[in-house]
Amino acid sequence: MFIRLNSSGLLLLKKLFSMHQYGFEKLNVWQNSRELTKNIYLLTKSFPQDEKFGIVSQMRRSAISISSNIAEGSSRKTVKDQAHFYTIAFSSTIELLNQLILSLDLEYIQDEHYSLLRLNIEQITDQINALQKALFKV
Repeated sequence: MFIRLNSSGLLLLKKLFSMHQYGFEKLNVWQNSRELTKNIYLLTKSFPQDEKFGIVSQMRRSAISISSNIAEGSSRKTVKDQAHFYTIAFSSTIELLNQLILSLDLEYIQDEHYSLLRLNIEQITDQINALQKALFKV
């Protein structure tokens, strides 16, 4: 059984149990990709039912892949491994952009949703690029 907590309840739990915060949780790019995933899930709820196992599934998996690969990459010990996972995260972001464009073409989304999500994607790709560049400056 799970209990849904609001933000103050979660904060209290963190204090009570002194939850460790992993490095990836501190990254703005991970936080932004997590928010993007949430927005993709909310957006795709309104897609046609016959797309449930088509573009809806693809978009959701692409979105999840972004934050997941950032998290996994941040835990890797070598720069090469980290860069590999950040490259996958970048590629998943571009894949999601393609799926958004197709959704617009198919008239599943409105121009306003597309424009806002595209701005989010551009921000995330810029952040991933900066993260990769920072790896090789060390």
